[in-house]
Amino acid sequence: MSYYCKTTLSLLALLFALLMSNKANASSNVKCDWFQGRWVLDKSYPLYDPASCPFVRREFSCGKNGRSDLMYTKYRWQPSGCDLQRFNGTKFLEINRGKSIMFIGDSLSMNQWQSLTCLLHSSVPNAKYTTSKVGNVNTFTLTDYGVKVMLNTNQYLVDIVKTKMGRVMMLDSIKQSAKLWEGVDTLVFNTWQWWYRRGPAQPYDYFQVGKKISKDMDRMVAFNKALITWGKWVDSTIDPSKSKVFFQGISPSHYNGTSWGSPGATTCAAEKTPLLGSTYPGGLPTALTVLKSALRKIKKPVTLLDITNLSLLRKDGHPSVYGFRGLKAMDCTHWCLPGVTDTWNEILYNFIL
Repeated sequence: MSYYCKTTLSLLALLFALLMSNKANASSNVKCDWFQGRWVLDKSYPLYDPASCPFVRREFSCGKNGRSDLMYTKYRWQPSGCDLQRFNGTKFLEINRGKSIMFIGDSLSMNQWQSLTCLLHSSVPNAKYTTSKVGNVNTFTLTDYGVKVMLNTNQYLVDIVKTKMGRVMMLDSIKQSAKLWEGVDTLVFNTWQWWYRRGPAQPYDYFQVGKKISKDMDRMVAFNKALITWGKWVDSTIDPSKSKVFFQGISPSHYNGTSWGSPGATTCAAEKTPLLGSTYPGGLPTALTVLKSALRKIKKPVTLLDITNLSLLRKDGHPSVYGFRGLKAMDCTHWCLPGVTDTWNEILYNFIL
């Protein structure tokens, strides 16, 4: 066989090997579960300097509120079978140029919304931006890119209407709420934190399903009915070629030390490091099972940001006494910024790429 034939065959073999390798890598990335992994120390974190984000709400500004142990900002989420691409704000803005992103939910949606605004602003600190609030919608706009990052505060997703008898949560109605979601390019939904509130903290007086009105009901059943109503709205309204739909998942709290191996602990105040394994000793919350069951019933594409387990491992990431009311209150529900919710957005970024 001539030298030229041998060279040609060698080049073809090399090309075939490269193609097969790329195919295998692509297949691996598609199959990789970004939500299974562990937290590792990374000196290049956090992804931004909190001083570069002037509009973070006080309750998330743990450093400004006096928290001096900053190791909680130095952990990176490492999936077991692959790597996450590091958040690149400029690339995110270019991909979403002229588009809108909306977070819909409770104060944990606000937590994630504030994280994304900080990630973007710190990436392009000289870019012009505006902030506004109209009704229940906060909007952060990077005008140079035409990108709107919005927050619609809506704790239950379904409608709550005022009637002569009082405030009624319509578990099978979502029309009023959904008006604000029309035409948005990327929607990130969330509901859970408020479902077991009672008394003055409960912003409704009755439940209604069809024509049946009740003063109270099993809250997990109500949560499931609301998710089913929301899922029907997704199937009847969303055009997947125009809008992407995500669900934030169930963000956990840390008030019971027994669940993470510290019997006797009733708050997260003394916690300074994450759990270094990949599984939470206390298991996953029932609400996550209910959520996943409801999502399986939806025919249109909905991506679950399954942040529950990775967040459960971060007992150190909450404001504790470094939140809104300082030593007068204990917050083991929300997350310090920078912190855990930046990882939520880093995973969201990888889905959008």
